[in-house]
Amino acid sequence: MTKRNQYCEDCGNSLSGRSDKRFCDDYCRNHFNNKMKSGSNNLIRKINNALKKNRNILAGILNEENDTAKISREKLLESGFLFKYGTHSYTNKKGNVYIYCYDYGYLKLDQDLILVVRLKNDPLDKPNSIRG
Repeated sequence: MTKRNQYCEDCGNSLSGRSDKRFCDDYCRNHFNNKMKSGSNNLIRKINNALKKNRNILAGILNEENDTAKISREKLLESGFLFKYGTHSYTNKKGNVYIYCYDYGYLKLDQDLILVVRLKNDPLDKPNSIRG
């Protein structure tokens, strides 16, 4: 076998073996691929984590018996709620806009009061809805 002047794409060590080898071991291959993917997935991961946290905060406010509850905006903020993240919105007949984080949502009542609600029916459960 002739010696090649090829190097590991992750650590830079010289390679021996197959001519199409790119990495010296599994660690370097995994490290390189994780590093390449981390930038594009990092934003998505942060947003998904914020949505899950918002949902869990809203779920913690409601108990099993009640579908609605009122809480101050300040208490939501203190618990780490991020108002800029939501999964969808719903506008009722009165024009009130509910912002949802999956199956829990909220409605701003005034400057400091928030109505927390639980989604009663999943819109995807309607018989005429289109599913992919």
